[in-house]
Amino acid sequence: MTKRELVSILAEKTGKSKKETEAFIKDMVGVITSEIKKGNKVSITSFGTFYLGKIAKRRGRDPQTGKEITIPDMRIPRFRAGKGLKEEVR
Repeated sequence: MTKRELVSILAEKTGKSKKETEAFIKDMVGVITSEIKKGNKVSITSFGTFYLGKIAKRRGRDPQTGKEITIPDMRIPRFRAGKGLKEEVR
């Protein structure tokens, strides 16, 4: 499903315009993103939790030269599905 399809379905279900629905989705994603960047968790009951994960630094190889390099620590967004979502999908 694309964002456009999601906007159309939600607009139809809520009776709002597509423009209002798209703005809402954009705002919601923005809030979730900014909270995760701060290190906070965002939990939506029966759906899941968005949080900031970390990957420790590690050694790797440069594919062009074959030289060993150190890959630095990384922060990445994570999502853990909630019980309600898991049960609904099964």
